[in-house]
Amino acid sequence: MNLNLEYYRIFYYVAKFGSITGAANELCISQPAVSQAVRLLEKNIGAALFVRNPKGVRLTKEGDVLYSYVKAGYEQILEGEHRLKKMLNLECGEIQIGASDMTLQFYLLPFLEKFHMQYPDIKVRVTNGPTPETIRYLKEGTIDFGIVSGPLEKSEELEMKPVREIEDVFVAGSRFESLKGQELSFSDITSLPLISLEKNTSTRKFIDLFLKKNEVKIVPEFELATSDMIVQFALRNLGIGLVVKDFAKPYLESGELFTLSFKEQIPKRNFCIVTNKKDGLSNAAGKLLAMMEQSTYTEG
Repeated sequence: MNLNLEYYRIFYYVAKFGSITGAANELCISQPAVSQAVRLLEKNIGAALFVRNPKGVRLTKEGDVLYSYVKAGYEQILEGEHRLKKMLNLECGEIQIGASDMTLQFYLLPFLEKFHMQYPDIKVRVTNGPTPETIRYLKEGTIDFGIVSGPLEKSEELEMKPVREIEDVFVAGSRFESLKGQELSFSDITSLPLISLEKNTSTRKFIDLFLKKNEVKIVPEFELATSDMIVQFALRNLGIGLVVKDFAKPYLESGELFTLSFKEQIPKRNFCIVTNKKDGLSNAAGKLLAMMEQSTYTEG
């Protein structure tokens, strides 16, 4: 049976209001058009669906059976339309983001705060993990976008946009006061107790690759999961910490830690917004990204 779904829509409203006139008013079409649609539906089905009464029309037994199914289906469609409109109006929805502790703390968090103030009904879920994991989640389609630390390998699948510059530094406490103000070579650090992130992080890979070009290989005394812990270890003089400068900034300003100076500078790198070119973004995710791209975050 190849019937125009519009006939079922008209049938739904006639049955709902019990009136040809009521359906016509709701649908903004003429009463004859409603009556004709009902007749065509009855003809194709082969059964009378309504009987007239003084107040309008009522369903026959056959019509009542059909209405129970049409009602469920059509109201599901209406609910879907309503839900979609709410999503488009940013009254509901969900955003999945991948970010590390570092990118969350020093870039993403202020934007999440601003976005939540404007769109409190949008749920934001942050999947926490190092850059390699975030890239994997993005390729698998389990997150909308990621905020990662570079440098990143070029990929035809992914679009990468630098958004904030970061600087890697070696920091030390009072135990290593003799190194303060000295201009060191990177080979000098091989004899010092070092504290770094684990090897599966983009930060560690970046530093290892940079030092390798300088014919230096480090074997850290401590390999930790978070940069915050590296700073705490350095404060307790357990070694020289390798971190993104933002993590150590309060202690550098207070004088509890200092940065080591080298003859050659470690290249600066960036936080990047990464999206999958093949996956379209939801309206909510697109709005948050637009907010981030239009703003310049300056750490206070």
